[in-house]
Amino acid sequence: MYDKIKNDIVNALKEKDTLKLQTLRGVKGEVDLEHINKKVEITDELLINVISHQIKTRRESIIEFEKGKRDDLISKTNEEITLLQTYLPKQLDEDEINKILDEAFDKVKPSSSKDMGLIMKEITPLLKGKADMSHVSSLIKERLANL
Repeated sequence: MYDKIKNDIVNALKEKDTLKLQTLRGVKGEVDLEHINKKVEITDELLINVISHQIKTRRESIIEFEKGKRDDLISKTNEEITLLQTYLPKQLDEDEINKILDEAFDKVKPSSSKDMGLIMKEITPLLKGKADMSHVSSLIKERLANL
């Protein structure tokens, strides 16, 4: 996956696609920084974590851009998110997420909202990069509130 990003950077240079080039260079830079600072191997899991974090950051930026009525930045940031999502594994649909949550709830048997951490610990390896974790978190909170 890392090699694909490097190849796509070269292709973006040739095609003069500045948005793709800047976005992918940012991802590659962040991956290289993680590799150097944390002395970890560059794996697909590391790439998924970095890309997921970049998408999350951009979504938070969009909220701020909306407050400032910066439609130009909103559309650019949405394009970046769409591009980054192509490098993530296939996203799970609502039914698949709920099935995983059902299994986690059966295994952990939470009694209150204090068990949120246990459930997150159980499902994070299964859903990381495959679903919007903030959405998953809100689904878990909703279920815990109904216990």
